[in-house]
Amino acid sequence: MLDTTNLESLLYEDQLLKQTVLGGIKLEGLDRMRVTLKVELKATQRPPVRHNLDLYNDNQLEKFIRKVAERLEIGTSVIAASLSALTEQLEHYRLEQIKREQAEQVKLLTLTPQQQEEATNHLKAANLLDQTLSDLQGSGIQGEAFNSLIVYLAMTSRKCQDPLSVICLAKSGAGKSYLMEKVAECIPAEDRKEHTQFSGNSFYYYQREEIRGMVFLIEDLDGAQAVLFPIRELQTKKRISKTVTVKDKNGQLRTVTLIVEGPVSVIGCTTREKVYEDNANRAILIYLDNSKEQDERIMHYQKQLRAGLIDKAGEKQLQQKLQHRQHLLETVNVINPYAPLIDIPKEIFKPRRTLPILLSFIEAITFYHQYQREQKADENGELFIETHPQDIEWAFKLLRDVLFRKSDELSEAARTFYEWIKAKDRKLPQKGFYGSDIRKENRIHPRTLNRYLQELTDYGLLQIIGGNKHKTGYCYKIVPNKDYETLQKSIDQQVEKVLKAVQEAHTAKSKKPKRRTSRKPVGQSLN
Repeated sequence: MLDTTNLESLLYEDQLLKQTVLGGIKLEGLDRMRVTLKVELKATQRPPVRHNLDLYNDNQLEKFIRKVAERLEIGTSVIAASLSALTEQLEHYRLEQIKREQAEQVKLLTLTPQQQEEATNHLKAANLLDQTLSDLQGSGIQGEAFNSLIVYLAMTSRKCQDPLSVICLAKSGAGKSYLMEKVAECIPAEDRKEHTQFSGNSFYYYQREEIRGMVFLIEDLDGAQAVLFPIRELQTKKRISKTVTVKDKNGQLRTVTLIVEGPVSVIGCTTREKVYEDNANRAILIYLDNSKEQDERIMHYQKQLRAGLIDKAGEKQLQQKLQHRQHLLETVNVINPYAPLIDIPKEIFKPRRTLPILLSFIEAITFYHQYQREQKADENGELFIETHPQDIEWAFKLLRDVLFRKSDELSEAARTFYEWIKAKDRKLPQKGFYGSDIRKENRIHPRTLNRYLQELTDYGLLQIIGGNKHKTGYCYKIVPNKDYETLQKSIDQQVEKVLKAVQEAHTAKSKKPKRRTSRKPVGQSLN
């Protein structure tokens, strides 16, 4: 029998020979079995024979048998029989290891009838999003209520035709990865892949449909720079391809095209907004709360956790309930009959990128409410569910700040800094203030401070009224500006106008006789 006590030194013995497979064997590539063998004659002082060969290569095997027979002075038939027995044992061992690895892979989530009934009742609840928001907060997430729900809905959209992606932006240590990981724990494990770093071609070597409908979690986009292009292509075209040259069985070179099908949902974190602007244009960009109040909430939770005052079992239970709801969601087409009425605020930069993201987010909310929507069929028999005005209202409610930021000339960090200066204006010297005055109130790195001051000066929100660059630094004063308040008011008015138009269209539509045959809600087919 094969002794597998040490996986790096497999041992096989018979009455005459002792054979050791040094370094073990590779599990991949069942068409070959390359090994490094050490063959020695038992009960003798003859030195062993060490050789590297492929046990499936008849020419190599024949030469090796003659070599061992010459060195150990035994018959070739004895050696051939021993090597044949070893090969049989290694084949059996390799297949068993492959089966074990497959069994250890992520197990598909299965629900008991009771769990299925409970999850179905939650999905049919009128306050589904409010309940989901509460459950996310109870699962261990501190603050970030809307951000966590946005990420959760984006992960939910992995089963939609146009999945959403999210980039979490905040300074180092603000909890970007923590938020992403805690929300991801509310998604079935088989539907997500978590990675820290990628090699340049890693995406191209997945099986063709291996990552379709998956959620990719990237802790830091700096570690994924090599695959930012294929990620963008998966988001936009929903497939990637790469042509490579490989050798066939005869050793001849031939061209092979590797194709990987999407779509996928990508959730990433970064501290650098401008560096990943091209990727951010294809994703929902959320900014985490950097306020002192949020710091207090997180530190309070950390102290409670270390003191054993947090119900970890309760948090885990809520995560599992959210997973159960995800498991029951079926792939179904979503039609938004109110899409022609939805306009994004005219102040938004790059509207062609922003509008599809908004419409996809509305569809994700509709998809999440599929147990509350009637399943209908079009003229071709294709099943679908329709968007409700409440889905659109929730989308604008959750993405309000996202739309503001896409309309703002300033970066989020510079805007927050400017609003802080305006709030502290009365405490600053009336004749103007220097960078050192700011640093007394707000502990901030000098380079970061200079970057903010420069950006605000470039956009005319600060004016240099004195000082010099090298000795005292420039002296600034705030330029009165109501543009941001006006922008917020304008966007709110435009959103209200859209919601009013959608509601009027819904009211008019509900008075008309139904033209399509209504069917039972999507989820009832599971019961």
